[in-house]
Amino acid sequence: MLRRVTPVLLTLVVVVLAVVALTARPESDTPQRSADFVVVAGVAGLRWDDVDPQTTPTLWRMASQGSIGSLSVRSAHRPTCPVDGWLTLGAGGFAAWPGNRPVGSCPPVEIEVEQPDGIGANLPNQESVVLHNQEQLPWGTVPGALSESVRCSVAVGPGAAAAAARPFGRVDRYAPVLPADPAPLLGSCVLSIVDLGTVVGTEKATRAAAARAADAQLARVLAARPPRSLVLVAGVSDTEAPTRLHVAVADGPGWERGWLTSPTTGREGYLQLVDLAPTALTALGRPLPERPFLGRPAESLPGRPTDLAAAIAAPANADQEAAAQARVAGWFFTLLAGAQVLLALAVLPMLRRARRHAGPYGPEPVSGRIVAVTELLLVAAALAVPAALLASLVPWWRGEHAGVWFALTAVGLVVGGTALVRLAPGYPSTLGPLGAVAGLTTLTVGVDVFTGARLQLNGVAGYSALEGGRYAGLGTVGLGVFIAGALLAGGWLAQRVHRSWRPTVMVLVGGVAVVVVGSPYLGADSIGAIALTAGVSVAAAISAGGWLTVSRLAWATMAGLAVTIGFAVLDVRRPAAEQGSLGRFLSAVGDGTGGLTVHRSSTANLETLAGSPLTVLALAGALLVWFALLQPWGGLMRLFGIYPAIRAAMAGTAVAAVLGGVLGGAALDVAGAAAALVVPMAALASLRVLDHSTDRTLPDPAKLRDGGPAGDDPDGPTAPDGDGPTAPDGDGPTAPDGDGPDGPAAPDGRAGGGGASAGGAGGRGAGSGGPAVRSSTEVTTR
Repeated sequence: MLRRVTPVLLTLVVVVLAVVALTARPESDTPQRSADFVVVAGVAGLRWDDVDPQTTPTLWRMASQGSIGSLSVRSAHRPTCPVDGWLTLGAGGFAAWPGNRPVGSCPPVEIEVEQPDGIGANLPNQESVVLHNQEQLPWGTVPGALSESVRCSVAVGPGAAAAAARPFGRVDRYAPVLPADPAPLLGSCVLSIVDLGTVVGTEKATRAAAARAADAQLARVLAARPPRSLVLVAGVSDTEAPTRLHVAVADGPGWERGWLTSPTTGREGYLQLVDLAPTALTALGRPLPERPFLGRPAESLPGRPTDLAAAIAAPANADQEAAAQARVAGWFFTLLAGAQVLLALAVLPMLRRARRHAGPYGPEPVSGRIVAVTELLLVAAALAVPAALLASLVPWWRGEHAGVWFALTAVGLVVGGTALVRLAPGYPSTLGPLGAVAGLTTLTVGVDVFTGARLQLNGVAGYSALEGGRYAGLGTVGLGVFIAGALLAGGWLAQRVHRSWRPTVMVLVGGVAVVVVGSPYLGADSIGAIALTAGVSVAAAISAGGWLTVSRLAWATMAGLAVTIGFAVLDVRRPAAEQGSLGRFLSAVGDGTGGLTVHRSSTANLETLAGSPLTVLALAGALLVWFALLQPWGGLMRLFGIYPAIRAAMAGTAVAAVLGGVLGGAALDVAGAAAALVVPMAALASLRVLDHSTDRTLPDPAKLRDGGPAGDDPDGPTAPDGDGPTAPDGDGPTAPDGDGPDGPAAPDGRAGGGGASAGGAGGRGAGSGGPAVRSSTEVTTR
C-alpha cells in the first residue's frame, strides 16, 4: 500500500509547490489617471550619453524633476529605424515600415504627408502599412491604435504624423514644424506627438549639435505645455546598427524623481517603446483598445538617487554593458560549442581504452596524467557558463577592449572554480566532481536570482535589454544550467541515501528549484517552472531504480498537466494587466487572436534553432551520449546501473530542458545550456566507472564480525569510497561482464538483479566476467 500511495503523495507535493510558486504575485497598484493632456516628444537616436547640463540643459532640468529610465526600442525590424520607431509608438505593438532594406542599416524613408484642408493631414500610404503589419508580420499590430483610442490627436513633424495617423491615414491636427506659439496647437487635443528631430552619427561633436537642436525644440514645447499635462520624452529609435538603449523621461503630476518601470520588463528603471502608448492612455484615464497593446502602462518607482549625474550613470552604464554584451555573447558561445565538441572528440578514444582488461592482452591504458588533465578540462568546460555569469561582477565592458577583459575574467573564474572542485574532499570518488560542479552551478544561479538577477541582465550568459525579450528573472541560458545543476545535485544527494528515500530527496530538491524558477519574485518563468515540474516528476519516478514504466510516466505527465491546468485557471482569472504569459495566451485564444501567439512562438523557435550556437551544443551533446556514452564501451549505461539516481537526474534534465525551450520559443537553447553542464560531467563519470570496471566488491567488515551476510544492508555492500549501493539491491547491471543496463523491472518496480556491480574510484565494483558475490565469505578475486 505504501508503495502505491507514495507516487500519489510525491506528485501532489510537486503540484502544490509549483502552483503556489506560479500564482503568488507581488502586490501592485493599478495605474490611475494623472493628467488632462499628454505630450509625447520623440528624438530618434537620443541616448543617455548625449545628455549633460551644457548640451541639453532643458532635458537635464526635466530629468532632475521627473522620472527617468532606459528605453528598449525593439520593433518588428532590427535595428529599429526611425520610421519603425514612430510606427511602433503609435501602434502600441511591434510594427515596421514595409519595403526591403539593407541588413543592419537605416536608409532614409520619405513619409508622404498630404494637407488637403490645412488643419489635419493624410498619409496616402497608411493602408499598405496597415496591411503589411497585419498580414505579413507575426505580431498582428494595428498602426494608429493609439490615436484611435482618443477623440483628437496632434502631430508635429513627419515622424509624429506616422505615429498619430489613424489606420485609414487621417491625422486630426498636423503642423510640419512647431509654430511660433505652440500653445494653441498643443492644447487643441488631449494627445500631442512631437518630432523633435534625429541624433545620428558616431562623432561626439555631430551628436552634440543634433542633441542641442532637439533640446531647444523641447524648451519651446515645455513652455507651451497645457496645464496639468504629462510630457514624455523618448529616444524612439536607433539610427544604425547595433541597437542601443535610449532616453526615457516623464515629467508631470505623480512622476516626480523616480525610476520609470513597466510590467513588461519587471525591472526597475527599464521600459519598452511599446509601453508608451498604454502609458499615455492610462494617464488620460482612457480605456485601452479591445485588441490589447503588447506594452503595459509604465509607473514611477521611488529610490532614484538625488544626484542626477549619479542617477543617469546607471542607464548610461547599462547601455554600455548591453552594447558590449551584444558583441561578446556570440563569439563566447561559438567558442564554447567548438571547445566542447573538440573535447568530446578527444574523450572518445579514452573511453575505448579506459576499461581495464583482466587478461594479459588488451589495449594499452591511457596515461594517468592524461586522464587527470582531461578530467580537469571536462570540469572547466562544465563551469564555463557559470563563470561567464559571474564575470558580470567585474565591469569588463568599460574600455576599448571589452572582449579581452571578459575573456581574462571568465578564464580566471573557470580556473578558480576548477581548482575549487579539484580540492574538494570528495573529488577522488566517482561522483565527486559531478556533485561539486552541480552544487557550484546551482548556488551561482540561485544566489543571483535571489538577489535580483543582476548578473543575468546584460550579462554574456544572461539576456540583453536590447533584445526586448526578458529583463528580469531567469534567462534562457540561466534556466538551462539551473535545471541541470539542480537536478544533478538532487541526484547526487539522492544517491547517498537509502533507495526508499531517493524519490523524496528528488522531490524536495526539485520542488525548491520549481519555486525558484516559477516565482514572480525570483525566476519569473512560468513556462520553465511547468517544464521543470515534468522533469522533477520523471526524475523522482525512476530515482529508486528500474525503468520509466508506463505507470511512472503517467504520474509524471499528470503532474505536469495538473500544474499547467491549475496555474492556467488561476492566471486567466486575473486582470489583463496582471496576467502571465499563459494567461495572456488563453485570453488571446478566447478572443480569436491565439493563432498569432502560436505563429510568433513557432517563428521564434525556427529562428533560434537555425542561428544559435547553443543548438550545436545540444545536438553535439546528444550525439556524444547516443553514439558513444550509451554504447557498451561508453560507460554511461554502467554508470546508470550503479547510480540510478544520476540516471533519473539526467533523464529529468532532458525532459525539462527540451520542454522549456520549445514551449518558451527558445528551441534547443535551454537544452544546449543544460548540455554544456551535463555532457562533460557524464563523460567524466563514465571514464571513472570504466577505469574501475574490474575492481571487486568488498564485504562490510562490521557485518563480517557480527556474523551476518554482507548483503543484509538494504542497499547492498558499499565500496570504501561510499559512492553508493552495489548490485544486490537490483540497481546494478545485469550482464556477467558488468556492462549491461538495469535488469527488467521486478514486480515491486525495482530493476532486476544481475551480476555484481561496478565500483567507484575507491575500488569497489563488479568483476568483469567473474561470478556474482554470493555471501560475505565468498569474495571473488582475480
